[in-house]
Amino acid sequence: MTELPYVRFQSPTRNERGTFTGVFGLVNGLAQAGRLTAEQEAFRRTSNDWYDANFSNPAYTDPSVYDAEVNPGAMAWFKATAHVFIERVDGYLSILKRHGIPCEAVWSADPGLVIYEDEHQIVAVARK
Repeated sequence: MTELPYVRFQSPTRNERGTFTGVFGLVNGLAQAGRLTAEQEAFRRTSNDWYDANFSNPAYTDPSVYDAEVNPGAMAWFKATAHVFIERVDGYLSILKRHGIPCEAVWSADPGLVIYEDEHQIVAVARK
């Protein structure tokens, strides 16, 4: 398969808001439900801290990015060139697999209207 410019790791089924929960939300949901082992929670906390320190949070730049009324269904996508960030997703995928939670990689050339962009990611709203 030819690598497309954007990738997102997400649930294959829609959530209650009609969107596809991303990999970080899926693992954080397991943590909030108290379902992670001590080892998995240590990985999640350390990895989340690493992403917080090294990866821009679009909502800090523009609080309306994920506002459901302003940008309904907005979703973050890694740029395919963001290898160091994409590689670290494997640990999250392993946790989901151990808990029987499906998560898929979705590659796209056009994930929608881009409402945020930086060196490593975009946030896009799907076109209707």
